[in-house]
Amino acid sequence: MPARADCSLEHILSSDAIGSARKRGNPLAHVEAAGWGRGLGTLLRITRMTLRHPWQVSIAIGSTIIAAGLQLMIPQLLGRAVDETQLAFTGGAAGAAAEEALWMTALVLLVVSILRGVFTMWQNYYSESVGHHIGYELRLACYEKIQRLSFSFHDQVHSGDLITIGMLDLEGVRMFFSTALVRVVLLGILIGVGAYLLLSTDLVLGLLALSFVPFVAWRSSITQLRLRSTWLDLQERLSVLTRVMEENLGGIRVVRAFAAQLHEMGKFDKASKSALSLAHERVGIRVRNTSAMTFSFFAAMGLVLWFGGNKVMAGEISVGTLASFLTFMTILQMPVRQLGLMVNSFARASTCGSRLFGLLDLDIAIKDAPGAKPLVVTEGTLRFENVDFAYPGQEARPVLKDVSFTGRRGETIGIVGPPGSGKSTIAHLIPRFYDVTGGRITLDGQDIRKATLATLRKAVAVVQQDSFLFTTTIENNIAYGDPWAKERRIERAAESAQLHNYVLGLPSAYGTVVGERGVSLSGGQRQRLSIARALMLQPAVMVFDDSTAAIDAATEQRIRAAMRKYAEDRLTIIIAHRLSSLMHADQILFIENGEIVERGTHDELLALGGRYKALYDLQVRPGDDVLNEVQGAAQ
Repeated sequence: MPARADCSLEHILSSDAIGSARKRGNPLAHVEAAGWGRGLGTLLRITRMTLRHPWQVSIAIGSTIIAAGLQLMIPQLLGRAVDETQLAFTGGAAGAAAEEALWMTALVLLVVSILRGVFTMWQNYYSESVGHHIGYELRLACYEKIQRLSFSFHDQVHSGDLITIGMLDLEGVRMFFSTALVRVVLLGILIGVGAYLLLSTDLVLGLLALSFVPFVAWRSSITQLRLRSTWLDLQERLSVLTRVMEENLGGIRVVRAFAAQLHEMGKFDKASKSALSLAHERVGIRVRNTSAMTFSFFAAMGLVLWFGGNKVMAGEISVGTLASFLTFMTILQMPVRQLGLMVNSFARASTCGSRLFGLLDLDIAIKDAPGAKPLVVTEGTLRFENVDFAYPGQEARPVLKDVSFTGRRGETIGIVGPPGSGKSTIAHLIPRFYDVTGGRITLDGQDIRKATLATLRKAVAVVQQDSFLFTTTIENNIAYGDPWAKERRIERAAESAQLHNYVLGLPSAYGTVVGERGVSLSGGQRQRLSIARALMLQPAVMVFDDSTAAIDAATEQRIRAAMRKYAEDRLTIIIAHRLSSLMHADQILFIENGEIVERGTHDELLALGGRYKALYDLQVRPGDDVLNEVQGAAQ
């Protein structure tokens, strides 16, 4: 076993394996690799989104321009202060005038610095405000889109991918305005106007002062792009580490039962070392490039000091002018390094935006047809008319073939068959979780594809075997479909599901909070709560998809007895493997390989002596002779 586990872990840790697994059958795979054209379109789309908040954008950009202009004044003011200090030491009237001018320069410098701080604060606040507004809008749009996407989409996409898009990718788009667009304005003014001022003052000295800019900008951009690439790889390795931990915690009882703690520690250690080695590599990239950029800056400063010092001694420039050059270099050092962050922001927004907008732009497979009308239920008659169905992308392997039956109000239809025969697919087609690929399904003569989804799903309630419960009170779980329902109605639904007496025995009764995924309830109790939740809707069609599998036979019979008054006014469809759950049905359909091979009442099917009879004998008197009968009937 360890050898197999190690191989699988190595496969998981492989980035190629991760990429291929992510793309297989993934509707989002087409947005993984965005070309330059698509990336530019994505950036323009994000930019247009920022313009929905014009006054905030205007304040942010305006504050950035003013703050940059004020910052460019600081080196000039410091240079002037140095020259005035020299004159102040000469004494006399000139020295007194210089001292007075020095005080004025210091006051102006103080005011400029304060104003620069204020406008920088406004720049940061409003640029972040724009980003958070965009994030809010995208978060709602993304969540709303996920709510509407069809089951066929969710069948092919891992929930972790959607969470990544809705959180990490959305964050990359949200920060684009503050870390890229605003930074373009800031750096453009600082470098462009600052370079003009330096070069116009002294061409050679200006070139020396700016000599570190191209190298630092290049190394910063390369470093940020490499760090981003390795960060994405590190995220994948940390995801593997999380999956190993999650699997271990979820199966902790199995791990303990098989005394596999050392094996699990080995798996975790291997995944942890893989993440650690990449983290060390990232540190090395950052340290080496930071050192190189710092060295280039001080080398340029040394050249300015040497060349400028000679000019000062030659009387060509003043000490204040040299000081202003050095001050500007110090101010410019950090913004130039931010060029890499800006490039990274463009790259990140392009990649993240392509994935996010790829999700938002997906076509919804199951939606209201043009001109769809509300479903009007009168007789409550459901018909399957020569229905064919194949899951998207698997058209060559149809799940249902020419399925036809009719169910009326007050009737109960039972559906039974071997696993994989298409029973649950029938349950999913009635509320239009999927659309049929052939034939049609009608409710009171209305094609369900031409009815609005909201009214259809209010008329059809499906109780599935996997009962999902929310982390809230039992009362809220039962009333999920009708949050404003009265307490007595909630209690009646719980009574019909044989859950009321159990709930009353809890410390907080219906106010008891159910744990994550209902872990504080047994499997049977969760299923009964799901049944009560469906009964609250009072639908025209009730579908039980093996929803009593975890309930003992006696409790199931009590549930059936309590639900008889509900069944009188609606069609009930029961899908089950346990024949005792559906023997009372008015019509029983035996499904095999997607086709109805037998139909009739319980007695009629027993008299037929076919597959249903063989399954009945297997359940009521199991033995080798019955197994032989079942195998013979299947042939």
